[in-house]
Amino acid sequence: MTASLPSPETGEDPWLWLEDVTGEEALAHVRERNARAEAEIDAIADPRSGGAAEAVDAAADGSLSEHLRSDILTILDASDRIPMVVKRGEFLYNVWTDAEHERGLWRRTTLESYRTDDPSWDVLLDVDALGRDEGENWVWHGAQLLRPAEGEPYRRALVSLSRGGSDADVTREFDLEERRFVPESEGGFVRPEAKGDVHWIDADTVWVTTDFGEGTLTTSGYARQARIWSRGTALADAQLVFEADERDMSVFASHDQTPGWERDWIVQMHAFYDTTLRVVDRTGGADGADATDGADGADGSGPSLTVVPVPRDMEASAHRDLAILLPRSDWQVGEDTFAAGSLLVADADTLLASAPEGPSASDLHVLFEPTPSTSLADLTITRSTLVLTILEDVVHRLEVHHRAEDGAWVRSDLYPELTGAIDVRAVDADESDEIWVTVTDFLTPTTLLLGDLGEVPEGGEPSELETVKASPARFDARGLEVTQHFATSEDGTRVPYFQIGRTEAGGAEEAANGAPVGPAPTLLYGYGGFEISMTPAYLGTIGKAWLERGGTYVVANIRGGGEYGPAWHQSALKEHRHRAYEDFAAVARDLVERGVTDRDHLAVRGGSNGGLLTGNMLTRYPELFGAVIIQVPLLDMKRYSHLLAGASWMAEYGDPDTSDWEFIRTFSPYHLLVEGTEYPPVFLLTSTRDDRVHPGHARKMTAALESLGADVRSWENIEGGHGGAATNEQAARMNALMYAFLWARIGADGGRAGADGGAGA
Repeated sequence: MTASLPSPETGEDPWLWLEDVTGEEALAHVRERNARAEAEIDAIADPRSGGAAEAVDAAADGSLSEHLRSDILTILDASDRIPMVVKRGEFLYNVWTDAEHERGLWRRTTLESYRTDDPSWDVLLDVDALGRDEGENWVWHGAQLLRPAEGEPYRRALVSLSRGGSDADVTREFDLEERRFVPESEGGFVRPEAKGDVHWIDADTVWVTTDFGEGTLTTSGYARQARIWSRGTALADAQLVFEADERDMSVFASHDQTPGWERDWIVQMHAFYDTTLRVVDRTGGADGADATDGADGADGSGPSLTVVPVPRDMEASAHRDLAILLPRSDWQVGEDTFAAGSLLVADADTLLASAPEGPSASDLHVLFEPTPSTSLADLTITRSTLVLTILEDVVHRLEVHHRAEDGAWVRSDLYPELTGAIDVRAVDADESDEIWVTVTDFLTPTTLLLGDLGEVPEGGEPSELETVKASPARFDARGLEVTQHFATSEDGTRVPYFQIGRTEAGGAEEAANGAPVGPAPTLLYGYGGFEISMTPAYLGTIGKAWLERGGTYVVANIRGGGEYGPAWHQSALKEHRHRAYEDFAAVARDLVERGVTDRDHLAVRGGSNGGLLTGNMLTRYPELFGAVIIQVPLLDMKRYSHLLAGASWMAEYGDPDTSDWEFIRTFSPYHLLVEGTEYPPVFLLTSTRDDRVHPGHARKMTAALESLGADVRSWENIEGGHGGAATNEQAARMNALMYAFLWARIGADGGRAGADGGAGA
């Protein structure tokens, strides 16, 4: 077989034609590989069929993939899942999917009813029925409600719907009382399909960012114009307030509806973690549309814009009279330095009045400063408190901060009895100090609690937490435990990881009879990018498909993530990207050195940036793994910035059209393939409807591997967007194929040789 590989020197690409997303030739190629992968994987027999220790709802043919699909779908469609809610006025809103409503029901109930075991839900919109009526494959993308005048009910909503789960969507005005969309003919706001957004200003006015025609999108494919759109006027006639540079990433515009503290904001995203924030005065002033200073003149004909005087890499926002500031690099203010990863607050009006020079150090108050082992994981703002979620060596704890009568800030620990992964959300930050708290970990199902911090600002104690909902167990966790370990990377950095598995090493076969005699089939997961932290979460489907059958699951907290704050992320950017991959490889080696597993029983899995991670594991460290899963991945790093939203990630990876290519090529898996290398079995999964990371990455990598005679298969879901699946059924099928492949390749009864029926590609 003659290899057909891309050239990192000339840029020649024999598989470029596979980038034609909906081209007939490319789709025929995809369909053939889908059929091939399904035929291979669906032929794998379930070793638990007939005489398994635990009964399974098995298909007659005993197919492992069918058993897994059924198990996973049962979990995804379970009627006793916790329906997570958002409070608006007197109602709690929820979007619910199940076997009968795979696209979802948008519905609402009262808190009193929600507290019961069987709440009474009022359905506002049936997305499945809407799709059938309109001949569309709608996927729910969210709703934004307009806060009404005091004493009035919520009535107006902006609902976003996506075709097949793509990032591009449509926005349509919805009447909550009449339960219908308001058509354009009646003055309803309707935004055509594009990447963009619409935000309420008032009942007859919205902010809109979208595709307004030629020249109105950035090179990343996102909106570059922010406009004010009045009811009854054409979208094309909406008033231009700001236009970013074409090379920027995107523009967002929004209105803060907090009564008494209404503000308008425009966020100009130059790149990830590089933004200019402007506050908009809509009462008059310059007519605004300059990408540099936000002003197009001073004729008083339109809104005026003021740049918030903070560094561009700072995350800044406001709540009531407070400015909330999160520096991502050390911030020098006069003779004082505020550390990257800290949390600062200031008076919002004082901060804005200091433009353009910026605030003095005396205007700023430090509420949190990181240490080598701690970082700020999240910030929740209630009406009069700030709740900090802090990670200490990737373990959560909570603090609450409030202002005393003299203006001094007071800190106290919050609910220290809580353990596991803790998530906090305000019930309604404008109205109260109530918070939703969810608690979970890898083996403990999620519990939803309700707390009230209303007494804290008066010197009192937070309320006792009320258990509102609790999810039941989805898999048998007996004999399983969670442990945390630290691997040492090439440069000496300690890299934490969580291991979830049996108390003694052993695979699926051993787990059935309680006699561990060999290495455990181990699936190592990671991401390592965009300052996203990998914290514990209940392993419902993973527990059922992997842990319960005897597998071990590992989550690595490698650099590029946010586990130790901005510095942990920044240490693996661009020319330092290799550190993320060295960290992940170090965890893999540590698992083998500790006797948890061996090469033949160790697999890796990652998606999106994590797909780039596992693509690098395949090409840089093929000797470490028995199988590799690559999902919705970036792989061709020479062309990534020219494909869909790729240009928006150059702050993370670099610009391949410049001298940056010299270091980018070292982590471009598509260009690291080498003839004569023994690559482990690999499974690539993507979606035709992914309009964020181009499916061409996975298609081309599969073709190149095939040309090398590698053991490779691929599967591309037609729907799903960047998530890979648009419905629970699709998600169950996709994951069943993946886990069946893994059991065949690294299962305890055969390792790379595979279980019964596990033929190669």
